[in-house]
Amino acid sequence: MIGRNKGIYKTPAELRLMVQPGLVTAASLAAVRAAIRPGITTLELDRIADDTIRSLGGVSNFQMVPGYVHTVCASVNEDIVHGIPGERMLAAGDIVSIDSGADVGGWNGDSAITIVLDDPTRPEEVAARRLLSDVTEQALWHGIARLAAARHLNEVGEAIEDFVESHPSTLSGAQYGILTDYIGHGIGRSMHEAPPVFNYRVRQRGPEVKPGLVVAIEPMITAGTTETFTREDDWTVASADGSMSSHWEHSVAVHADGIWVLTAEDGGAAGLAPLGVTPVPIP
Repeated sequence: MIGRNKGIYKTPAELRLMVQPGLVTAASLAAVRAAIRPGITTLELDRIADDTIRSLGGVSNFQMVPGYVHTVCASVNEDIVHGIPGERMLAAGDIVSIDSGADVGGWNGDSAITIVLDDPTRPEEVAARRLLSDVTEQALWHGIARLAAARHLNEVGEAIEDFVESHPSTLSGAQYGILTDYIGHGIGRSMHEAPPVFNYRVRQRGPEVKPGLVVAIEPMITAGTTETFTREDDWTVASADGSMSSHWEHSVAVHADGIWVLTAEDGGAAGLAPLGVTPVPIP
């Protein structure tokens, strides 16, 4: 067992090289957020993200996944993850998860956001979808905050599950579902690396949290079942009962002085402040 997890830790110099791909990834999602509206297609959002990444000197790491040709995954309503951009026009009231990643100089960033489009004709449905997104996002921040104090990585999943379980839908009284088949991961030279990052409790403690650990934490939560199926495109994962879904993700680095959210422009300061955690820039 000695040295088993040695390869998952980056050097201080390598951590510094991961800052720029995180910022480029964040910029691509900011561009999508600024452009998204009813009537725009998910393929148009894909092009906006790609243009942003390339303008900042990066390339899409999603396009490096065998068989995938797009820059983002765009998952709408009951689609949870891996939705393929296309000619579908977004409609008022849609809940849309956008997952993006950038490679800069051979190092990777990976992040996801969820956006709910307004629809004044369906205020209760929109409110429920926004609540789902808010709970998912806050679960992510609770997981990141736990990482700042954790001794072992799998404490992150405990924090996420605890938060979600304590926040059932106030609109329907239903309990949200945390996907177990899809989890977070390490990130570095490749977009997907060891170790696995669970969004729920597991028996194993996971690797030690110490300087050099870089992980992508990404809770995926539905308003109903955790059962899923893959659509005929062989990519898009959807909820089996048609319930709405949300996906939030950040890439986070642990270093000698603290943690830094690589895919947030402020390093995660705004999201972590209510939880009493102050991120520290990578020296």
